[in-house]
Amino acid sequence: MMFSFGATIRKYFSRAAMFGVMFFVPLLAQLQAAELVMFEQDGCVWCETFNREIASIYPKTAEGQRAPLRRVNIDGSVPPDLAFITVEKLAPLFVLVDNGYEIGRIRGYPGEDNFWGLLGVLIKKLDSVGTGGERGLLGEKTLHPAS
Repeated sequence: MMFSFGATIRKYFSRAAMFGVMFFVPLLAQLQAAELVMFEQDGCVWCETFNREIASIYPKTAEGQRAPLRRVNIDGSVPPDLAFITVEKLAPLFVLVDNGYEIGRIRGYPGEDNFWGLLGVLIKKLDSVGTGGERGLLGEKTLHPAS
């Protein structure tokens, strides 16, 4: 019987790599699961104001790191992964989502200072539902049934 040290190392390394993929990739996906979905419309003056005042700096902020901005045109169809969101014919509409749940929304663009304040409230709500198991109590729309 011939023992191959290299084959044994490859066998254990491949198992460790598989474990890493199975464990860490879903964990990383959860860390980036929150999104701020902006429903916008061509020719929307308030969308343009948001773009001028906020859009370029948003990804550089703590809020932008926590919930990256995702844009959806309100005149098009809603992507399947956002089907749980009730879209209003209002632009812009900002909806904070996390793992198939709506955490909250900002209707319209209320100006730079008010936007950051309202978004801060939603981020705090996002963090609280992530730790307290309160999803079913907060009245958000969900793709998942309440348990």
